[in-house]
Amino acid sequence: MVSMTMTDADLRAAEEPGDALTLGRRIRERRLALGMKLEQLAQAVDRAPSQLSAIENGKREPRLPLLRALAQALDSTVDELLIDEAPSKRAALEIAVERAQRGAVFRSLGIDPIRVSKATSDETLNAILGLHQEVERLHSERAATPEEARRANTELREEMRAANNYFAHLDREASELLAGVGYTGGPVSQQAVAGIAERLGFQLHYVPDVPHSTRSVIDRRNGRIYLNSNLPSRDARAPIVRALASIVFGHEEPRNYRDFLRQRVEINYLAGAVLVPEAAAVEMLAEAKQQRRISMEDLRDAFAVSYEMAAHRFTNLATEHLGLPVHFMKAHESGTLIKAYENDGVRFPSDALGNLEGATVCRNWTARTIFTQPDRFNPWYQYTDMASGGTYWCTSRVEKAKEGLYSVSVGVRFEDVKWFRGRETSHRSKSDCPDDACCRRASSTLTRKWSAAAWPEAATPTSLLAALPTGTFPGVDTHEVYEFLESHERRP
Repeated sequence: MVSMTMTDADLRAAEEPGDALTLGRRIRERRLALGMKLEQLAQAVDRAPSQLSAIENGKREPRLPLLRALAQALDSTVDELLIDEAPSKRAALEIAVERAQRGAVFRSLGIDPIRVSKATSDETLNAILGLHQEVERLHSERAATPEEARRANTELREEMRAANNYFAHLDREASELLAGVGYTGGPVSQQAVAGIAERLGFQLHYVPDVPHSTRSVIDRRNGRIYLNSNLPSRDARAPIVRALASIVFGHEEPRNYRDFLRQRVEINYLAGAVLVPEAAAVEMLAEAKQQRRISMEDLRDAFAVSYEMAAHRFTNLATEHLGLPVHFMKAHESGTLIKAYENDGVRFPSDALGNLEGATVCRNWTARTIFTQPDRFNPWYQYTDMASGGTYWCTSRVEKAKEGLYSVSVGVRFEDVKWFRGRETSHRSKSDCPDDACCRRASSTLTRKWSAAAWPEAATPTSLLAALPTGTFPGVDTHEVYEFLESHERRP
């Protein structure tokens, strides 16, 4: 149900600093409090009444000389006129309605805005504001369709591919953060990460009741970052840096899924760039290439990070610094592709929009064959001859998450495998996908025997018919987050 009264959030929104509407209302309220007519004030500051009317209505901002003159004529000060709050609740309501009518969503409706005057009742203004809020909500929900989100994801991946998944400005940001805490080499310690947080003005709080829909929660008001106290100490570094990334980049509330996904890319990139620093990692990888023994395991161990972070970080640096096109994929044990990137020409499975996530990986690819191997300690190496052209070599690992097992794989073209450890493997497969006969269609013998006798019950994913999460931060329960912050603010 739409609230038809102005909320505290609306009032705060009407009090943004530097807002012409707020300044105009403060000038008008002060003039009316002094019993001064618009023409009298105009004469006192030697301006036309129409010019002052535009200022009071927030359609024009006065320059500093005129602002000083207005303050003097109103027996006030410039600082008082520039206070970042509406002069009254009624003024705040008018400001909120005016701002709504000037917004892109309202303009897109093609409706003429109403003129807000003293004669317009509070009930009318609250009704207009409530209707506008509901239209904005529906507009956001309509934009947050699976198709829209997947299209945004595909476009973002294309940008990453064009940049070879290397973003120099993000690596520079990471280098500056590390330099600020005296990092000189080796694995980045928990103490160094905590030092970065402190330099940015935040304290780390490890608590057992972090909201279930979040990885961390930032309290900007009190300078706190809340993290799950149940995380192993080494693993806590990445969530801390991801939380700090939002502060470093000055992230605002995402306006759409594209903003949300871009912020996720920046956050994850910075976490990798801080925990696997560019200069040290490139030096190590360049030496490994010279000795023809590039290994994700060595990169993982050298910086004490997860295999997935090491593999993903390798894709950031491989093309830019080593001249190696690569591909990366993360696949669930069910065969579902969770995450992927390539700039080496490999043909990932995709939907009609070119989106990869959710597609089924060929059973003959390294990312799937590794699940059939009893040895989970050593990496699995494999060559795969692709029907789409070319042969690719991959190294893969199985890792465990709450959703089950998943594989993380890094691969290169056949001509580039000479630089990698594991190139001597004899494991080889052939993939004819997307031809169903490759691995999705049973043999004719089995089909004849079982097609009329088999009746499986599908283990339908719980998310199959669910709507894509909406809201400023998709999938996050804001009620739970606000209740959490409120309860912890009272604690020391």
